[in-house]
Amino acid sequence: MSAHPSNPARYSRRSVLGLGAAAFGGGLLTACGGSGSAGSGGGTVKFWDMVWGPAAYTTAARKVTQAYQPKTGRAAASYQSIPWANFVQTFSSAIASNTGPAVSTGAGFQAFQFYAQGAIAPADDFVRTMDQSDFIPGVIDALKYQGSYIAVPWATDIRALWYRKSLLEKAGAEVPTDWDTLKQACVKLKKIGASGFGMAGAASTTLGSQQILAMMYNNGGGLYDKSGKPDCVTDRNIETLEFLRELVSVGAIDKRFVSYTTDNLTADFVSGKAAMTLAPPGQEANFPAALQDDVVVASPLTGPHGDKGTIRWINNIMMYKNTAAQADTEAFLAYYLDHIKTYWQQHVVTTMPVRKSIIALPEFQKNANNVKIAAEWQPVGKTLGTLSDSLFPSLNAVDGGQALSAFTQQVMQGTTPGKSMLQTLQKGIEAVSD
Repeated sequence: MSAHPSNPARYSRRSVLGLGAAAFGGGLLTACGGSGSAGSGGGTVKFWDMVWGPAAYTTAARKVTQAYQPKTGRAAASYQSIPWANFVQTFSSAIASNTGPAVSTGAGFQAFQFYAQGAIAPADDFVRTMDQSDFIPGVIDALKYQGSYIAVPWATDIRALWYRKSLLEKAGAEVPTDWDTLKQACVKLKKIGASGFGMAGAASTTLGSQQILAMMYNNGGGLYDKSGKPDCVTDRNIETLEFLRELVSVGAIDKRFVSYTTDNLTADFVSGKAAMTLAPPGQEANFPAALQDDVVVASPLTGPHGDKGTIRWINNIMMYKNTAAQADTEAFLAYYLDHIKTYWQQHVVTTMPVRKSIIALPEFQKNANNVKIAAEWQPVGKTLGTLSDSLFPSLNAVDGGQALSAFTQQVMQGTTPGKSMLQTLQKGIEAVSD
């Protein structure tokens, strides 16, 4: 998949997450032992890190790792950058052969899947040493599964409503505050030749499904019930899909979006063919400097029943059992979490920090859009497993999987009743669920 210019990590990885069920569940971890020396690299804490931004990110992360100076008796650390392409197979094969990392970043639900296979080391002792008051609410406890913390958060990825200020002004439209004013703005924008709700529905991207889920969560909906069982066909979800059909009917969701990649949508947003879209942080970076002030984050919409919400992922760091000494891993992890602030200071990531102290940094506060996302969107962000009491392993197969991809195409075509689409989606999710 073509990477989004300012967000290569999220867009280059989401299409491969659907492979997780086969790779994780197919017995590739059977060779994983409870402990061993290979995973620690013979006295070195092996840190595997995904590509969370441009080349400058990997350079910065490598420098942070190499600057680690362990206390006497503790192991040093090494850094390895892992591309998103085929990352599931990379991790599974390495763990099976006992040559995997001691600690890594990864896909949002990777830790849940590996933990269920016996590869992840519980982080309970480590969490007790953290200054939890410095973390935004909910992100630590969301990573608890079957009574144990299985990872620790370092960032979130979230979808917010962006708009072109000049286009709304030209159309005589107000910045939307709810679904009614969103539709009204879309109708006015169509009259000046701009699509009001830009989407990307190509099979090679998952932004389209994320945008639909963001709207469902904005209406108090979700894909699961409280116990974590698939529960797609609900009144709130049907209402959301019928509203999106209305947006198709008024030309806000253009037919061309069905085949759009994220790069196509970005090009439309920059050129003014699309005036609003649900997208990740950092959208202004796609624009020439002279136009960046024209790209603004709106406040979260109020849904028909008073709800506010959007979709987000909690990017996390997990520790593995195949390491000589978890104490060495935890010592490095404590250092690493205290030094990742440099990523936001150097502007090499567009994900949102989960630590209040990083949000308060002058370098972060200079970006008004980021400040607004942190203050208004982060608190209403919901995970893929929203409405369930906890996250669970099968989310890894659903996130970016075929069921959501096919569902997205149907929604954007605007010809199928909402209930029918949700029934089909439910069957697809059930097929890959535990």
